[in-house]
Amino acid sequence: MRFGPLAIEDAENAILAHALVAGATRFKKGQRLGVEDLRSIADAGIRTVIAATLEPGDLAEDVAAERLVQKIGGSGTAWHPATTGRANLFSTTRGLLVLDEDRINALNAIDEAITLATLPPFSLVPDETMLATIKIIPFAVPKAAIETALALLRRPLCRIASFVPKRAWLIQTVLPGTSTKMLDKTVRITNERLVAVNATLVGESRCAHEEVALISAIKAAQGIGFDLLLIAGASATTDRHDVLPASICAVGGSIERFGMPVDPGNLLVLGQLDSHPVIGLPGCARSPKLNGFDWILERVAADLPVSAQDFTRMGVGGLLMEIPSRPQPRDSMPSESSAPPRSDIAAVVLAAGRSTRMGGPNKLLATVNGVPMVRHAVQAALASPADEVLVVTGHDEQAVRDALLDLRPGFVHNSHYRSGLSTSLQAAINALSADIEAIIVMLGDMPLVTESLLERLIAAFDVKAGHTIVVPTYAGQRGNPILLGRRHFNEILTISGDVGARNLIAAHPEAVIELPTEDNGTLLDIDTPEALDELIGRLRVSA
Repeated sequence: MRFGPLAIEDAENAILAHALVAGATRFKKGQRLGVEDLRSIADAGIRTVIAATLEPGDLAEDVAAERLVQKIGGSGTAWHPATTGRANLFSTTRGLLVLDEDRINALNAIDEAITLATLPPFSLVPDETMLATIKIIPFAVPKAAIETALALLRRPLCRIASFVPKRAWLIQTVLPGTSTKMLDKTVRITNERLVAVNATLVGESRCAHEEVALISAIKAAQGIGFDLLLIAGASATTDRHDVLPASICAVGGSIERFGMPVDPGNLLVLGQLDSHPVIGLPGCARSPKLNGFDWILERVAADLPVSAQDFTRMGVGGLLMEIPSRPQPRDSMPSESSAPPRSDIAAVVLAAGRSTRMGGPNKLLATVNGVPMVRHAVQAALASPADEVLVVTGHDEQAVRDALLDLRPGFVHNSHYRSGLSTSLQAAINALSADIEAIIVMLGDMPLVTESLLERLIAAFDVKAGHTIVVPTYAGQRGNPILLGRRHFNEILTISGDVGARNLIAAHPEAVIELPTEDNGTLLDIDTPEALDELIGRLRVSA
């Protein structure tokens, strides 16, 4: 391929390198220049253009990209036609993205003109998710380089491992003083995780945290039958001979791995019993936030082996606790003068509505900054100090779940969503853990709400001072989201219709503390196509 300035008379069929305005006509980058095009350019007084000219042995960018993208995808994938040298691969089913990393690296080393970018290996993806993109950098690439790449692609580089239905049994051990609330919460959170990977929690049992009792509980579960056994210990496993792994071995099972280079999740146990996987849960698995147990559960649910080398590779990127999207900094041990621990807070994202005023598809699934609108609220909630994040679904339940699948929030379905917003609030209240002392009510159509605002709402909540309702304001006008303390939960269960918590707030002025903000994102909810267009325009300007 030749590239550079060309005289107009020599530029027929050349590919324009940069957008060009000639009089009233605009020519796009990458446009092939025909006779009429060149006449218009010449009439505008332009004598040369910067362009690319293909030579024998070259392949045009789109042709090259399509030849490659057709070969990189395996089961559960589909490719889309190329444009501007780019061809994308998408998922056609839910599951885990399995990559041949060595051959992907080899492909990217063939020629700088050929690039392949993918999602991270073992990403949890819904269907119709972009998995990979082939981009041919210049306007053409030597055919020989493409032939070398195709020789590498005799087998696909990526595929989707679908989740295989499994029956799971959960055993929880207890010690004197173990909280029943915590055990119940573990059941709920574990069930949410299993549903996300097409598994079913068929039963749960509890026993003392000692070998004899745990052995008996495991045998009882064997008698009922399971495809996956989960054991949550009341005390963390500290050795291969500790209660949990010793009990697995005592009933004829084996321990394949104790410990993993993922934090949180270090103290996970992976074993086998009757050819079925057994997972000893680390303590962090009682929380809905991402941890090492999620990584192992997803692979097990997709019938993917987890080898010693797989565990080793998890260390790179395995520090999950303090990454910016999920900050959970672990402070030093508290001193005697430290403030008492704050109350447990849940962020509730309301995503059940029918978007009737939009007059079309579900607004929560509309693309805002490259992702479905509802993801913005859920990501802010997950990045905040909230202890739980619960999404209330209703209309388009599965589509909303799929849009949030990889974020792993908790879900509760409101089957009465047609009766108004109040029913979603009530569904959330009824699904909360017993130790939750307040909720932040977030709207799924408010994508400009930030985690820093949620943190300020939580900090302002003070039961002793009587501040049990926290409302953000902008220029004196009250907005959303709002925080409501537990003392108001019973009252929420009595409201009806689509009024939300407005009347409740009006009835308790003494409990309300207003939190001034400097951004009108607390007032901006997207109810109409015009509001959506305004939001997208605002984000484009700010970018």
